[in-house]
Amino acid sequence: MVVMADRARGPLEAAARALPPERTHAQVTDVSDEAQVTALVAEAVRRFGRLDAAAPELKKTRGCIINTASVSGLGGDWGMSAYNAAKGGVVNFTRAAALDLASHGVRVNSVCPSLTMTGMTADVKDNPAWVARFMERVPLGRAAEPEDIAGVAAFLASDDARYVTGVNLPVDGGVTASSGQPR
Repeated sequence: MVVMADRARGPLEAAARALPPERTHAQVTDVSDEAQVTALVAEAVRRFGRLDAAAPELKKTRGCIINTASVSGLGGDWGMSAYNAAKGGVVNFTRAAALDLASHGVRVNSVCPSLTMTGMTADVKDNPAWVARFMERVPLGRAAEPEDIAGVAAFLASDDARYVTGVNLPVDGGVTASSGQPR
C-alpha cells in the first residue's frame, strides 16, 4: 500500500495513476499544516487499517521513514544557501529521528539525489550549456532519472535494509566522490 501526499494536485494524481488504485491513496496535503497531516494519517489508517509513514503509527507497525534530501544538504552550493539549509535540515532530521525511533524498531533514512530530470528541473534540461557544465562533475556522465532514485528508496524500505538507519545516502552518479578538484 502506498499513501502519497503533495501540495500540487496534478503531479500527485499523475504519480498515483501509475500505481494500482486499490493499493494507493493520494491526498492533496500541505505538510506545513498540522491539521492536514493529521487528516492524511487518519484517512490512510481508516482506508488501509494501518500506516507505515507517521511516527505514532510506525511505532505500532515497526515501519520505516525515507526522507528525500539532496546532495545539496551534504555540502554547499554557490547561490543556494536557503536550499542548502533546508536540505541540511532534512539530513540532520533524518539522523535525529533515527536515534529517537530506533528503540521502537523504526528505521529512518534519506536519499540524497543530485540533479534528477523531473518536471521541477525542466528549465535545467532546456539549458544545454548548464547541463554540460553540470555533467563535468558527474562521473557517471548523466543526470538521474526518477527511477534511479526510486530504486534506492525501494531498497531502503525493504527488509534487505533492515539494519540500515540514520543514513543519508547520496544517489548522485558519483558527485560526492570528488574532492572538487578539476579533471
